[in-house]
Amino acid sequence: MVRQIKNYILFFLLLVPISLTQAKINCGKPDNTILIISSYNPDTRTTAEMLSDFMREYSLIGGKYNVAVESMNCRNLPESKQWRSRMTEILKKYCNGTSQPSLVILLGVEASSSFFSLNEDIVHKLPIMVGMRSRNVIMLPPHDVNISEWNPKPYDILKDFKNFNIVGGVIYRYDVENNIKLIKHLYPKTRTVAFLSDNTFGGLTMQAYVKKEMKRYPDIKLQLIDGRKLSFIKVNDMVSKMPNSAVVLVGTWRIDYSDNYVLGSTTHMLCATNPRLHVFSLSSVGLDSWAIGGYSPDYQNVGKDLADDCDTFLKSHRNVGVKTLNSMYQFDYNRLKYFNIDPSRLPDDSHFINQPPSFYQQNEHLVIGISIFIIFLIICLGIAFYYIVHMNRMKRILLMQSEELKLAKEQAEEASRMKTSFLANMSHEIRTPLNAIVGFSSVITDTSMGISNEERRSFGDIIQQNSLLLLHLINDILDLSSIESGRLAMQLGKCDIIALCRSVISTTESLHRTSAVFQFEPPVDTLNLHTDEQRLSQVLINLLTNASKFTKEGFIRLSISIDETNNMVLFSVTDTGCGIPADKMEAVFERFEKLNNFAQGTGLGLAISRMIVEKLGGRIWIDTTYKEGARFVFTHSMTLV
Repeated sequence: MVRQIKNYILFFLLLVPISLTQAKINCGKPDNTILIISSYNPDTRTTAEMLSDFMREYSLIGGKYNVAVESMNCRNLPESKQWRSRMTEILKKYCNGTSQPSLVILLGVEASSSFFSLNEDIVHKLPIMVGMRSRNVIMLPPHDVNISEWNPKPYDILKDFKNFNIVGGVIYRYDVENNIKLIKHLYPKTRTVAFLSDNTFGGLTMQAYVKKEMKRYPDIKLQLIDGRKLSFIKVNDMVSKMPNSAVVLVGTWRIDYSDNYVLGSTTHMLCATNPRLHVFSLSSVGLDSWAIGGYSPDYQNVGKDLADDCDTFLKSHRNVGVKTLNSMYQFDYNRLKYFNIDPSRLPDDSHFINQPPSFYQQNEHLVIGISIFIIFLIICLGIAFYYIVHMNRMKRILLMQSEELKLAKEQAEEASRMKTSFLANMSHEIRTPLNAIVGFSSVITDTSMGISNEERRSFGDIIQQNSLLLLHLINDILDLSSIESGRLAMQLGKCDIIALCRSVISTTESLHRTSAVFQFEPPVDTLNLHTDEQRLSQVLINLLTNASKFTKEGFIRLSISIDETNNMVLFSVTDTGCGIPADKMEAVFERFEKLNNFAQGTGLGLAISRMIVEKLGGRIWIDTTYKEGARFVFTHSMTLV
């Protein structure tokens, strides 16, 4: 009878947490709340720093949602059977049938595993993010299982939870494969790997993952040093009895079987007791005391990243993806030296701790001070030498400039005389016929002088002759000015433009030195046009010269094609220079307009070219579809001879 009563009591105790876990969590409409569920007390250092960074970043980016923080207060592995009910109570608090959080952020291994262990429909719909945990997951233990003998199945958070609405997060990944490769590289005779894990949910999660991964290495025996069953004393005894061919792979070591926090002292004690044992770290635990090194995650505070992802999701309601932190090879320089391991045998991207500072690092200020003093002395000597050389050079330059100034003075005086002579001659040439025209016009119009008709006709002939003379003189002056203005008369004739182009290319290439290659590939051997050879050559030279100014490397290509449909010949000059901005493509054809005010030229070349091309019956433009530089195209009416 007593045994039956005990069984009923046991059944009741088991039933109560199950019924709590299955309590209904009601759905509602998303409110303006971000619910952060932490595995650990928010006052702990790591959690406090993460939450602080999250709140600071979320405030800086202008987040408008309310942030609520709840803690599951998870401490040790034996109490893991209670975590379902704790998670359920937290969710019931915020999912009350009328509202639910817009986003749930799960921090830590315990919180996310508890969430994934629930069977409520709403947990599959709530948008969640994960942080402060590894990629590997185990579910919470059943209520009737013995925790110390429990062998959970490992899951992958990125592959095995597609039925949950995981919208983002930041996780890290433990890499057994790279650690085994490192162990085999440094110790090829390794036959046993002993994995050390503690009496925590994270340690058990890591152990389940390692057991699964080690099945890929049948030549290596896996030995578990399980903190669920062993105290520190027993762990030390087990490690001391390991053979030389064994290697210890440290997972995590915070709490032992006695439920005491032991990490701060025992890794140093384990090293002192077993200094010759080859130890590597999967998670960077023991790196500063016992482990030689290992391939482990690059842990960092993910509060800022979670805040950014959270804001992005709440604005777009799109999955931002789960990011995985990078891992890296880390080694303890002292342990490497102890085992005589040459750092050159290690991976190229390895990081070292406890590495002694170099001579420069130890004497940085002294080295910098001496270097500055030596540099100062060198500069002083250089300045003195420079001024001695400079004074001698200036003396020679002054003598040369004196001669040049004398020559320039003579040239300026000669130019002034030529200008004065030109103006005097022009004044005389214009005044002479103009005086004759004015004088004889006055005589003809003066009726009081009584001149005869024959004299009047003679005077009219004189006026006409002097008018023609004056007109010819003015035409000569206008022809001279037309060279600058571009208003020239066309001298048309037969011209082989293929030969002309070859000549222009050769001339331009010889006059303008540049790294760019001049190219010309004619479509035919000979092509005759009725054109002004001199003016067409002037246009081509202008375009090629402009291209050479702005093309430092690449090519400058002159091309010719025939448009029989429109009876036109198309000329194009293409370069790989700096190109022309879209807002300047029309302006460059105006007079005195320059793309670069510091480049050589007057800015008249393209304006003159446009007038010449238009006089030859064509038009000129810039090809806007060409983006690798600039391409000028112009047409010429085609009359084959």
